[in-house]
Amino acid sequence: MDTPISPFKFQRMSWMLTLRDILVPPEEIMDEVDIQPGFRLLDYGCGTGSFAFKAAQRAGPEGKVYALDIHPQALEKVQKGALKKGLTNIETILTSCITQVDAGSIDVVLFYYVLHWLTDPDCVLRELHRVLKPGGLLSFRDPYMKEEEILSTVMGKGWFRLSGKGIRTYRFIKAGKKAMGI
Repeated sequence: MDTPISPFKFQRMSWMLTLRDILVPPEEIMDEVDIQPGFRLLDYGCGTGSFAFKAAQRAGPEGKVYALDIHPQALEKVQKGALKKGLTNIETILTSCITQVDAGSIDVVLFYYVLHWLTDPDCVLRELHRVLKPGGLLSFRDPYMKEEEILSTVMGKGWFRLSGKGIRTYRFIKAGKKAMGI
């Protein structure tokens, strides 16, 4: 899904995200990511912000979280939630691919429940590679995909290499020029 959906469908999706977060709490997924105070993170496909909020708390006031989504309604929810929670370190980005975030400036990308929706995953993965710092972490979860499909899609162009697998997430490291054959 690379285009926004109607407000009605977004509301329905929001309810589904709330149910998802009850069944698999964001804290349990975020526990597999070593987010340090001061980290800069990108929550790609942030939805209603459940991961962005947790990341912002863990990165602390000296850190920064970019919450990115294609749906304006999602970003409105994130902005309102951040205000309500007193989180001043979240910035929202409305886009389907190009982030406008500086190259090599992100410590961790949270890429959860999104890849199976994308019609052009290479555009997104190239952009995630561009914004990550050397050795930066791509934390990935998409239970709608099989492991073989995940690994071939994420690592297929040589932009990332698998560094580990947790109970709920895969961890990919940004591959350097040498690893990419450049």
